[in-house]
Amino acid sequence: MINTIIFDLGAVLIDWNPNYLYDKIFTDIEERNQFLANICTPAWNEEQDAGRTLAEGTELLVQQFPEHEENIRAFYGRWEEMLGGVIDGTVEIFKELKESGKYKIYALTNWSHETFEIAKGKYDFLGWFDGIVVSGEEKTRKPFPEFYQILLDRYQVKPQEAVFIDDNYRNVVAGERMGINSIHFTSALELTEELRKHGVTVSL
Repeated sequence: MINTIIFDLGAVLIDWNPNYLYDKIFTDIEERNQFLANICTPAWNEEQDAGRTLAEGTELLVQQFPEHEENIRAFYGRWEEMLGGVIDGTVEIFKELKESGKYKIYALTNWSHETFEIAKGKYDFLGWFDGIVVSGEEKTRKPFPEFYQILLDRYQVKPQEAVFIDDNYRNVVAGERMGINSIHFTSALELTEELRKHGVTVSL
């Protein structure tokens, strides 16, 4: 029986997207896409998620691409502009699960410990969790198995009694390999249906 729900945060509960910022910086969409694909890349950002400081990550890129210094520094200097708000449908599901009292609810998130402090000041629902495991604090991240294991051990979670929700299929596969029932998040509506398949009652 499922007694634990584990949420990812970005793109599941919180609408975070670098395009929100860089659409203000670049007038040409292709130029924006090239910058985010080749300079401030997801792989580079994940190193900060895994504990590298924002300053160190930024200076590394500025040294490599000095002609793009202003736009590189904007990534974390204007990071809050990448936040588009909450994903309302998922937050409603979270609220219903929390109020039911039937489940322990945790977050397992790839997030810089520095920028996570900003998020904690913006989103009240981050205080609803029974525990949050932040990659930047642990110095490891999804999809590495040791990151999932930290949550399982810290909160005495049995994998077979938990459901893990993430928008990144890579991370979902890693969760399944740990023996955790895992759902690939695409929308709140589909999440409702997938939770029901696992015996988790959601009315939305």
